[in-house]
Amino acid sequence: MLKRVAQHVVPSAPASAEDFPSALVKFALPSGSLQDATVDLFARASFDIRFTSRDYFPEVDDPDLGLISFRAQEVSRYVEAGVADAGITGRDWIVENVNHGAFDVRPSDKVVQVAELKYSKATSRPARWVLAVPEDSPINSAEDCEGLTIATELPETTKQYFAERGINCNVEYSWGTTEVKAKGLLVDGIVDITETGSSLRANNLRIVLTIMESTTRLIANKAAWAVPEKREKIKAIAMLLQAAIDGKDKVGLKANIPKQHYDTCLNLLPSETAPTVANLANSEYISVEVVCTAVQARDLSPKLHQLGARGILTYPLETIIS
Repeated sequence: MLKRVAQHVVPSAPASAEDFPSALVKFALPSGSLQDATVDLFARASFDIRFTSRDYFPEVDDPDLGLISFRAQEVSRYVEAGVADAGITGRDWIVENVNHGAFDVRPSDKVVQVAELKYSKATSRPARWVLAVPEDSPINSAEDCEGLTIATELPETTKQYFAERGINCNVEYSWGTTEVKAKGLLVDGIVDITETGSSLRANNLRIVLTIMESTTRLIANKAAWAVPEKREKIKAIAMLLQAAIDGKDKVGLKANIPKQHYDTCLNLLPSETAPTVANLANSEYISVEVVCTAVQARDLSPKLHQLGARGILTYPLETIIS
């Protein structure tokens, strides 16, 4: 069960044993805009996640893993409190929750940041919290916000940003539709999250500066991390998810290359490490295998064929463990 106090959520004990999955590691998945990308990432790491009528507790084909779905904004609080052993959220919400406590602490004092996972709902680029204003606004710097009103869903971090620069402005919490408030001149500016900036431009807003950048993080509860069995399971999940990120848009390219053109063909091949090379029995060809992007494979295949390569094939990859 969850008790709501004012605008903030604090965890309490479950009402019954069935409220939380019985598993070695209780893992918090982010709901909302990051949910689909996260479920897809788990799928590419060979975890089959299914949402049932009890969407707060999705099913997964791993008996050691129990899933709980929380808003990304809340995940770090629940992991810190031990409601979940580990979870996925953005760096922005980890920092925001630390700032909200008004303690002189760092995010690492609250939770263990196990891995940075560079994926998001739209791109692999970091999301940015930016100060944005109407196109014709006179605001061109943070200092120009002195005495003005800024709306944001990230109020504590925004307040800290301006306070550290000695700028006194009114930062108010926005419950959503933040861009509309700036467009409608209800506030002087907004601090909003963007990956591409397209939504801001569509609302005739321009970016003045970046407050912070954020990437997705896998975090763990400190007490859970101290338990060897839990720590190893969490580390394994982090490794497999990173392998799925590394394997995205990658393929294996394999070809039988004529020995007389071996050096020329080899110079065409990209590789993070040396290509896998194998001699073929009673043949004038050498088998070469490399990992590359699908686009690279598309461009390379005709060139290799022109040099006499045969048996050229590509195959999809799900994960790459470095």
